[in-house]
Amino acid sequence: MVERDGYDGFNRRLRVLGILMVLVIAVLIGRAGYLQIYEGEYYAGLADGNRIRIIPAVAPRGTFYDRNGQLLVTNRPGFTVSLLPLTSPIKEEVIERLSALVHVPVEDIKAKIAGHSGFDPIRIKADVTPDIVSIIEEQKELYPGVMIENTPIRDYVLKQEGAHTFGYVSEINDEELKEKKADGYKSGDIIGKFGLEKIYDKYVRGEDGGDQVEVDVSGKPVKRLGRKMPVPGDDLVLTIDKDLQTAAEKAVDDRLAAIHASAAAAVVMNPQTGEVLAMVSRPAFDPNLFAHGISSKDWAKLNNNPFHPMDNKTISGEYPPGSTFKIVTGTAALTEGKVAPEEKIFDSGHHWIIPKGNAEGEALGWINFQEALAHSDNVYFYEMGNRLGIDLLEKYARMFGLGQRTGIDLPYEAKGLVANREYKKKNFEDGDWYLSETFDAAIGQGFNLVTPLQAAMVMGEIAADGKRYKPHLVSRIQTQDGDVIKEFQPELLSELQVPANVIRLVQEGLHDVTKFGTAASTFRGFPVDIAGKTGTAENSQGRDHGWFVAYGPFDNPNIVVAVIVEQGGFGSQSAVPIGREILEAAFHVGRHAPDAQQQDASAGK
Repeated sequence: MVERDGYDGFNRRLRVLGILMVLVIAVLIGRAGYLQIYEGEYYAGLADGNRIRIIPAVAPRGTFYDRNGQLLVTNRPGFTVSLLPLTSPIKEEVIERLSALVHVPVEDIKAKIAGHSGFDPIRIKADVTPDIVSIIEEQKELYPGVMIENTPIRDYVLKQEGAHTFGYVSEINDEELKEKKADGYKSGDIIGKFGLEKIYDKYVRGEDGGDQVEVDVSGKPVKRLGRKMPVPGDDLVLTIDKDLQTAAEKAVDDRLAAIHASAAAAVVMNPQTGEVLAMVSRPAFDPNLFAHGISSKDWAKLNNNPFHPMDNKTISGEYPPGSTFKIVTGTAALTEGKVAPEEKIFDSGHHWIIPKGNAEGEALGWINFQEALAHSDNVYFYEMGNRLGIDLLEKYARMFGLGQRTGIDLPYEAKGLVANREYKKKNFEDGDWYLSETFDAAIGQGFNLVTPLQAAMVMGEIAADGKRYKPHLVSRIQTQDGDVIKEFQPELLSELQVPANVIRLVQEGLHDVTKFGTAASTFRGFPVDIAGKTGTAENSQGRDHGWFVAYGPFDNPNIVVAVIVEQGGFGSQSAVPIGREILEAAFHVGRHAPDAQQQDASAGK
């Protein structure tokens, strides 16, 4: 009986185990059926995702042309060493081997890998030489997962010329990626970092394409499944005149070498439209260094230069305007009736209230407004400051647009500074305003600061009978087929609220500067009538800065020039010769005349 009960118990346990096994098998079969029938498409997609990769093809950036269709910035073919994301971690020895080959630190490669997401290649080094390409292609077994991408490399054909205007490109950094990720930017993208490349990046960057490829277990592509062609970026047609840009660069370089100075800036623009025809900032840099990844040595050389070659001094350099500010002071005094045009003021060499005087103690005797402007007489304009007061000087400086950005289509533009009571109260322990500070402000010293572009803008307003146009560098944006996407028209920002006869008096005084005044010796015999103004700005860090602003032709101006030479001394000696060279090129006169150019070419044969 006991034996039978044991046998029945065993049978019961066996039946329970059998039922459990049947249930487990049923569940497994049901789950498999569910996955195949209901989730089959989803998991098939995941499987494809493990064997299919998208290898992007980088879109070429848009080309830059000058106003006459001459090439300024383009692209050239290049090779980039990248890592294709693998199904397993990249081996340490592969990273070390690649680091030694392309001279990128191991920690930098690891950082790129750690910060990467998605299936796009991890770009390690751009624009590598053909010998590196050959090594990787011939020794694939030593570089599993390493690939060579054909990528367009930015080519700044003029090298340093126009570098601060055109800008440069480089790989997107973490901060930029965080800011721009929503706009479709991703790790490894090349973006504009400076100049027009930065401002118009969304137009010129294009749309990447790519190949859909099947890869093996090591991540090596074995079959192409599809292709999307990249869409090139849009082209920029600039207001820049390439030939004038080249002439302005040469004029600046030649003069700096002649007087042993190191830094300068020059702006050339059309006062009737705001179109910028040339911009020069010295010292400069070669933007091609950044296009393929700048070396530590080259970066240190730029970064340690005490004259800051990476700064665009035309828009970010802030300098006391010196005697160029007398344009503002004179306009204010005449408009406010503080002086009559023919009133004579006696210049004994020093002002009678505060013993401030002319350079080197010069005394001009009895002079009127036009004579004072032509000869840049400090004593006369000290008296104008005395009669106006700082508040009216501030009002007219702001009317001219000083103390604010011009709005040019470049990044990092400085505002400059208009001397005023509030500024001193906020920034100095002794907040009281003194008459001597008004005297300084009246001749462009003291707290006043302007950029070279602002100095050109002030001169342009006088040239354009009081109209102030927004400076701009791009004429139009167009597709590579020439279809216009956007066109930029002259934008009138403001007009001087002064009588027309006042502007005419200022124009006449500036005309006399090149006929009888401080720039007369340089412009004697010049075939085009020019109005100008020299300036010398005090500099606590060394020699004074030299200024020159000018426009022409006098009766129908279409060119304004502003030049500053840092630590160049008197403007008449440092900046005026540069201004003349630029004006010769702009008007095709002197040694820049077509006949002279042909003769030079013949002589060189």
